[in-house]
Amino acid sequence: MAENQALEMTNGGLGRIEIAPEVIEIIAGIAASEVTGVANMRGNFASGVVERLGKKNHGKGIRVDLSDNQIKIDVYCVLNFGVTIPKVAKEMQDNIRQALLNMTGLETDEVNVHVVNINFETQKEESSEEE
Repeated sequence: MAENQALEMTNGGLGRIEIAPEVIEIIAGIAASEVTGVANMRGNFASGVVERLGKKNHGKGIRVDLSDNQIKIDVYCVLNFGVTIPKVAKEMQDNIRQALLNMTGLETDEVNVHVVNINFETQKEESSEEE
């Protein structure tokens, strides 16, 4: 998902701080999942198998690009039926930016949200309750 290079920062002469791209993926994944209206994050076959074995993959559906001293994040998600897509996407962008800033002190250059599917399960549950 992310490139192999680590993001390096200096700490006022005390030494160097390295943040792996996987850490940024996990922070962004958790922040995106916290937004109301997000059903789940898109993963691949391997992440699905890992989750069935009981290990949660928090970086699922997140792609981090660390190039030219910029942080670009692509989020691939499934939203619940009936939500306002632009509103939920904006909340995801804001939540990811704020979480990364609070936890790492890093500013993101781009947070791109890709809605890859809609979850209709809540609609089916509501119609079965009415019957």
